[in-house]
Amino acid sequence: GHFAGTDRERFEADLREKEAVILLRDAQSCRIQGFSTLMRMAMTLDGKEIVAFFSGDTIIDRDYWGESTLSRTWAQVVFAEADRIVAERPGTTVYWFLICSGYKTWRFLPVFFREFYPSADAPTPPFHQRLLDALGRQKFGDEYIPGAGIVRFAKATPLRDGVAAVTEGRLRDPQVAFFVRANPGHAAGDELACVTEVSRANLTRAGRRMVDG
Repeated sequence: GHFAGTDRERFEADLREKEAVILLRDAQSCRIQGFSTLMRMAMTLDGKEIVAFFSGDTIIDRDYWGESTLSRTWAQVVFAEADRIVAERPGTTVYWFLICSGYKTWRFLPVFFREFYPSADAPTPPFHQRLLDALGRQKFGDEYIPGAGIVRFAKATPLRDGVAAVTEGRLRDPQVAFFVRANPGHAAGDELACVTEVSRANLTRAGRRMVDG
């Protein structure tokens, strides 16, 4: 109902590789009204131990747009797991690795995190570009375009019309305008690869409210 060019078989295959699913259910009917999926990636880069949480498809039904339940639940789950990882393996840095074909997912970054890449406010540092490229190649192989930070699937599943339409009004938001410049093929299903450190020092005030409840 939200993505074009997909089917149940592809959805199930994507779901099988994930480690966790966050489900939002309507309190009255218990019907699923939103979800997000998570998987963990690990690597050593420039001598640093890295764990990255990759977010798969994230959707909220139109009737529940504006609700913060998914953001709050996701933040509390991921930060609790990041705390556990760092406690068990000191020196490990935890990141959130996500791909965005719509500006609504992209907007999570400037709202909740102080530093993230790519960014409208600063060029991507060399280490973070290497990290993005390493994660992109590990997860998507030849469908990831190094340097550009774009995932171009052989069989794209773009968002349907009306799910995350970029209107003239939306383009007045500098963050949305940057997303469109960084991912000009978003309407056709191109995904922008992004990364941010999962640490409390990297949270905005809104991010801290989400994590701390």
